[in-house]
Amino acid sequence: MTAIVFPGQGSQTVGMVKDFYDNFNIARQIFEEIGDYTQIDLKKIIFDNDENKLNLTQFTQICIFTASYVIYRTLNYVQDLKAENIEIMLGHSLGEYTALACSDKINLRDCSLILKKRGELMNIAVSPNKTGMAALIGLPANEIQKIIDTNNLTLEIANDNSEIQIVISGDIEDLNKSKDLFLKKNVKKFVLLNVSAAFHSKYMIDAQKKLAEEIDNLEFKENNIKIISNYDANIYDDNNIIKKNLQNQMANRVNWTQSIKKLEETGENKIIEIGPNKVLSGLIKRISNSFDIVSINKVLDLK
Repeated sequence: MTAIVFPGQGSQTVGMVKDFYDNFNIARQIFEEIGDYTQIDLKKIIFDNDENKLNLTQFTQICIFTASYVIYRTLNYVQDLKAENIEIMLGHSLGEYTALACSDKINLRDCSLILKKRGELMNIAVSPNKTGMAALIGLPANEIQKIIDTNNLTLEIANDNSEIQIVISGDIEDLNKSKDLFLKKNVKKFVLLNVSAAFHSKYMIDAQKKLAEEIDNLEFKENNIKIISNYDANIYDDNNIIKKNLQNQMANRVNWTQSIKKLEETGENKIIEIGPNKVLSGLIKRISNSFDIVSINKVLDLK
C-alpha cells in the first residue's frame, strides 16, 4: 500500500510543471479548467512569474495546488496508480486541500474556488509587514514551546515540521526581538521567512471563520481513502470530521511531525511526494527512517 503527500506554500518555483504542460494534454486541460474556474491566468503566473504574483499568497496557493494536481493526474494517467493501492493521503497546510481533491473527496471546481478564497483571505488577514514567521532549526516543538512559555513570548508554533525544524508566527517586532533569546537557548538557526503574514496563528482567526462558512457548503464524497488531518494528526474516513478539522486548520498549528508518526503507526512503508520540489521528503526523513520515499516533480520522474 502507498501513502501520498502534497506540499504547501513555499514549495513554488517559477516554471514548475512546464514539462508536464508541454508533454501531456491532460496537464494542459487541467490548467485550462482551473483557470476557467478561478479566472486566473495560471500559465502567466507560474511560467513567467508575471509581476512576481507567484510569491503573493493571493496566487501562490492556487498555483501550487495546480502544479500538484497536474502531477498527480498525469502520474495516474501514465502509471495507473489504482485507488485500491492508495489508502492514505495527507498534505502540509494547503496540501491538505490537494489531498482532498486528488482523493476525489471534493471536486476540482470546489477545491479551486475554495483555495482561491483561502489565498485571498490569508493575504488580507492583517496589514502587510506587521506580522510574520520564522523557522527555527535545532530543537523539537516541546522545547520551543517551553522557551515561549517561560519567557512569556507572544509567539505561537505554526508548523511542527520535524524534530529539528519548527516554524513560529507572531508580531514581526516580537519575532525580531526573540531571535537572540532562541539562539541562546540552543536553537542553531533562526530564519525570518519571506511570507506576508503570521499564518497558522491567532492572526488568522477572522479569516478562518470566513473560510469555515465556505467550507461548510462544500460537498464531500465518500470513498475508501483516509485523510490525516493537519489539525490533530489523526486518521479519518468520516467526512464530517475531515470537514470540521479543515475549518480549524488556518489559525492552528500544522502538526506535520505527529502526522508522519501517525502514518508510521499504520505500517505504511511507501510514500509518494507529489508536487514542486522535494520539501516534504526532506522533512519526513528527519522524522522517521521507516519509509521508502519517492518524489515526483518532473516528467523524468515518471519513467
